[in-house]
Amino acid sequence: MSPDHIIFVDGLTKYFGTFCAVDNICFHIKKGEIFGFLGANGAGKTTGIKMLTGLLKPTSGTARVAGFDVFTDSEQIKKNIGYMSQKFSLYDDLTVIENIRFYAGVYGLSRRQIKHKADALIARLGLEHVRHSLTRDLPLGWKQKLAFSIAIIHEPKVVFLDEPTGGVDPITRRQFWEMIFDAARSGITILVTTHYMDEAEYCDRVSIMVDGKIVALGTPRELKEKYGQPDMNRIFLKLARG
Repeated sequence: MSPDHIIFVDGLTKYFGTFCAVDNICFHIKKGEIFGFLGANGAGKTTGIKMLTGLLKPTSGTARVAGFDVFTDSEQIKKNIGYMSQKFSLYDDLTVIENIRFYAGVYGLSRRQIKHKADALIARLGLEHVRHSLTRDLPLGWKQKLAFSIAIIHEPKVVFLDEPTGGVDPITRRQFWEMIFDAARSGITILVTTHYMDEAEYCDRVSIMVDGKIVALGTPRELKEKYGQPDMNRIFLKLARG
């Protein structure tokens, strides 16, 4: 494993009874890289992410995230990562500032850090006028940007984004990806799942899972050349349909 590898996966496998949900997958991700973790529903992506975030113990294989072993250091992994799901992971019955303070506290920031970072986050997103509004009343795009900003408020080494742009319009999706690019430039490693294949084009590299296995891995350009297809959508359909 190279010191540059923030995520290192070798032979990672997960069985549920006799069913193999993740089958001997291998990949590595460098610091600041945007890695697309792609696959159809049921391909094994969510199970893979649960193992890498310390929520699910693998059956076999090796994996390290931010320098910590997924078998023995799950609590340390949780402290060094951020996570955002399709549902944005926010509490609708809390205000904007209450959500920020709550999650910053969970991530272990001090009161002084929370105040400073909360004020800076709200100013950066232009949310001063809704600071004390319930999160449920925010437009979907604002919720999305807020959730991502909270997921990296503690400056994690890695952030996992599980279908973060579902349900939002193309302009908002593009704005959200600008935030992802900024985070990557700051040194945060991004692992993102998406069903929008145009977003796969934004990734430095992508993997494509089918039936628990990684069947393709490389840059979008490399994969388009390898499979003789003009875009990632056609590659995905070709592989997912066998």
